[in-house]
Amino acid sequence: MFDFNTKLTDRQRELLDYLRQYQRENGVMPSTRDIQRHFGFSSQTAAMSHLRALEKKGVIQRHPNKARAVVFPEDLERAEIVDIPLYGMIPAGYASAQEQTADGSIAVDVHTLGLSRSAKAFALKVRGESMIGANICDGDMVILEAKEPRPRDIVAALIDGETTLKRFLIKEGRPYLQAENPDFPDLIPANELIIQGVMQALIRQVGRD
Repeated sequence: MFDFNTKLTDRQRELLDYLRQYQRENGVMPSTRDIQRHFGFSSQTAAMSHLRALEKKGVIQRHPNKARAVVFPEDLERAEIVDIPLYGMIPAGYASAQEQTADGSIAVDVHTLGLSRSAKAFALKVRGESMIGANICDGDMVILEAKEPRPRDIVAALIDGETTLKRFLIKEGRPYLQAENPDFPDLIPANELIIQGVMQALIRQVGRD
């Protein structure tokens, strides 16, 4: 646990409080750009300097070359934490042609999520309301594992070149994707359906409806 006898400057304590609050509300640590904006630092380098100062005092741990890979030592003590890549948004609505690029990483407890340490897992933020019947809302974050899906699994899929989050089903030997909202149609592949990951967990921002 954090030793309150550790001497932090007022700014360092404010940054530590911000890191904890941001993680609680978003399920992921803020990027250096988020920190720069919040505190009005002149550059991301200034934000990095403050993070390094907290690391030297032992109240956070960082992984080099990863924008969001900050963890609290007490989290490492009570759980097996691994970093998984955080990608951008995935449509939970109509499929969208977009390229997914990594936006840092997120630290997760693999045992709590039921993942093996060797699992090929990744995280995505949800955009849209086509999966509200499965209690997946706009702005939620989903943790997925790259593995073969079973019927009725919720999956991130590439269907005819476009990405979406839907339920995977098979009818008369043909796979298709189903929304959990009657306002959205089933998606039947014309040429290609590639399952990119199977949903394993859901993270919801605290305080959101």
